[in-house]
Amino acid sequence: MAQGQAAQRGESGFGRIAVVGFGLIGASFAAAVHEAHPGAEVLAVDVDARTRDEALERKWASAASHPDDAAFREFVEEGCDLVVLAAPVDAVEGHLERLASWNFRGIVTDTASTKKRICGLAARTLPHPENFVPGHPMAGSERNGIDGARPDLFKGAHWILCPDAETPAEHFARMHEFVTSLGARVVVLPREEHDAAVAVVSHVPHFVASSLVQLANRHADDRQALMRLAAGGFKDATRIAAGSPELWCGIAFDNKDALSAGLDEMRGIIASFSDALASGDRSRLTALLSEAAEARRALPAAWVPSTERLVEVRIPMEDRPGVVAEVTTYASSAGCNIQSIEIDHVTEDSAVLSLVLTDEGDVGQLSSRLIDAGFSVSFSPLTAKEHAHVA
Repeated sequence: MAQGQAAQRGESGFGRIAVVGFGLIGASFAAAVHEAHPGAEVLAVDVDARTRDEALERKWASAASHPDDAAFREFVEEGCDLVVLAAPVDAVEGHLERLASWNFRGIVTDTASTKKRICGLAARTLPHPENFVPGHPMAGSERNGIDGARPDLFKGAHWILCPDAETPAEHFARMHEFVTSLGARVVVLPREEHDAAVAVVSHVPHFVASSLVQLANRHADDRQALMRLAAGGFKDATRIAAGSPELWCGIAFDNKDALSAGLDEMRGIIASFSDALASGDRSRLTALLSEAAEARRALPAAWVPSTERLVEVRIPMEDRPGVVAEVTTYASSAGCNIQSIEIDHVTEDSAVLSLVLTDEGDVGQLSSRLIDAGFSVSFSPLTAKEHAHVA
């Protein structure tokens, strides 16, 4: 079956998916696909034989292959329409070279927590770099490998997509629809902003958690006695410190500049608490604690959008490169969650972009940003029943 034929299987679904790297994220992705799209064929590609056997035993993959096996190439050349690179970034270059040598024309995405290096590799290696849609699921576990994988890992989690001006609008729409079908919520970030953003909300927190554990460990004359006291908040705040040291060392050096800047800023914040204590400034210390408490309370407790308060946004637009990435970036920056996205081509050069938003975010701010950018926008309430009919 030709790759083009495979791409036509439904508006957003993928019929044949190769998951390269069947660790925690790759295996969880395949498990989620198995639950949400049981008809999809999934090839588990991994260097570890036990992992491949386990993937088949759990029925998370319909076939398995070592990266060097002919079965991988055959699967890609016989109708594969999505390749998910879930291997460490150090191993990705070789996989990209394989796909390039096989002239793969389907969509390629990844799950790496840094984007600068992998986007550069894809741009230099793939013959069709516009088909690379960078992705980053913001989910994880203190357990590593397939043994820590589970099908609900992405439910309610943010999944970053990073389209750019060269990304075909239909590619983004298909990836958005597929990712949300696994229970995740898509956030759009420009590629050049991704690494700095995740350094603040993911990478720095990991090293802060590791520092807290080191602090407790250094002061434990009898480790078991101290660690029995380290329950509740301490365990919650340091859970991520149990993650793979090798993985996090790789992430740290891939995102060295942004992580270093974040740790330097964190050092300054901790110093402000220390200075307030040293000077006996109760009002300053109270203000610092209040600022943090208010910001923390402002975070949403969970993603529970109302199914009765959906809004449809219709945007007539010139069908030009990058327009979908531009609009969806505005939506993410206003805190709006896109539940579904459709592109209705009116003529060869024009289309109507339809976004269905949940009841999160600032729709007014989104409207202002779109209008300021020159878009004509219409908003209308949409019931869950109407959305089910449209979708």
